[in-house]
Amino acid sequence: MTDFTRTTSRATSRAYAAALLAGIALFAAAPAYAAGFYLQEQSTRGTGRADSGEIADTGADSLWWNPASIGGMTGGDVSINATEILPRATVTDTGSLIVRPGQLPAPVGGNPVTRNPISNGLVPAGAIAHALTSRIAVGLAISAPYNFTTTYATNSFARYDAETTRLRTIDIQPSVALHFDAGNGIGVNFGGGVNVEHSTASFGNALPNLSAALPDGQQTLSGRGWDVGYSLGTRIEAGRLSLGASYKSSIKHHLKGDIAVSGLLGPLAAENGTTATSATFATPWQLGGSARYKLNRVFTLDAQVIRFGWSDFSAITLRQPLNTAIPENYRNTWNYAVGVDAAVARDWTVRGGVQRDIAPVRDDHRDARVPDSNRWTFATGVSHEVARNLTLDGAFNYITLKSATIDAPTEAYAGTPVATPVLMSGQVRSAHVLIFSLGGHLRF
Repeated sequence: MTDFTRTTSRATSRAYAAALLAGIALFAAAPAYAAGFYLQEQSTRGTGRADSGEIADTGADSLWWNPASIGGMTGGDVSINATEILPRATVTDTGSLIVRPGQLPAPVGGNPVTRNPISNGLVPAGAIAHALTSRIAVGLAISAPYNFTTTYATNSFARYDAETTRLRTIDIQPSVALHFDAGNGIGVNFGGGVNVEHSTASFGNALPNLSAALPDGQQTLSGRGWDVGYSLGTRIEAGRLSLGASYKSSIKHHLKGDIAVSGLLGPLAAENGTTATSATFATPWQLGGSARYKLNRVFTLDAQVIRFGWSDFSAITLRQPLNTAIPENYRNTWNYAVGVDAAVARDWTVRGGVQRDIAPVRDDHRDARVPDSNRWTFATGVSHEVARNLTLDGAFNYITLKSATIDAPTEAYAGTPVATPVLMSGQVRSAHVLIFSLGGHLRF
């Protein structure tokens, strides 16, 4: 193999692996759910009030948010939830260009409009908790915090950025909580949990051949891995007021997989084949606080603020044989939510809420893979106690996202004589999301 071929091969693999991990880390979110690539739909009860009081609430429904939520409980509690997420958006080319070696910039071609590139998704979540003594309780939450599929057609203008991305994660969080009576009717809980996450992903996009007359090549990467983080929390209940605080650590993800390249012709044909590789990236930490105040027998007010440490997702590190890092330059963000629960009858509760979520993607780094932007969430929900220990929950959210430009350039075969920049220029319009959630919890 010539030095040129080796160099081109390494560059192709770097460019592909970087794009893959950007897709893995970010397509759990694209214009849906919470900002970045975090799925916040972990409880139907919480979804019904825009996740405005989960860190300060009690029971298995809040275990993901705060491991101290099960402190002081009696007996057991099981929560099961399923949330259907229906994203809608139109992605339009506004003049994307490709610069092949020795040629003038030219339009990328392809279909200039892609409607609803983000696939509908079902997010499951469940938790179980039980008191061992009056002071000690244990619990287990199973959720899918990153779970998404997105598809651009092979003839889309965005094909060199993204075609198909699939991400599935399972988070298993065993937890323990301790309860203490502080006197004067004040109860204090402390909790901790371990977050064991399994991730699988596959990603594909087109590669340009050196002549526009030739069909595109293709590259696909699949990978998987197990990784561990932790959650800590506290909760204080004093009469009508409940306060909660929690911290979820960043998790450093390690993926091992294969890059498969096909369809390259001429001088690039030596790139075709399959290569083993691995990479690492970090998900953000979360530091949150929440308050719930029982105003009277009917109304309970909720408020919650979360700081996301998205700057931990500063780069994607590619291991052997690539040995490089791809900058991402995410910024830390805030999430704010307020809501209300209204016990309108003995066995009926209605709720609602509003949430403001800030996108961590910087305007000059937004690509077709992650057309993420700031969003507002408007929520409503209901709970019905159908039996003494069984409650069913329902919720609906409407999320509206700010229109955003796609302006992040990419480069195929970077660092070689055949480097081929792709200057993306697009617009995401009419972005909104419909969310339907059903769940229930059983006390025993």
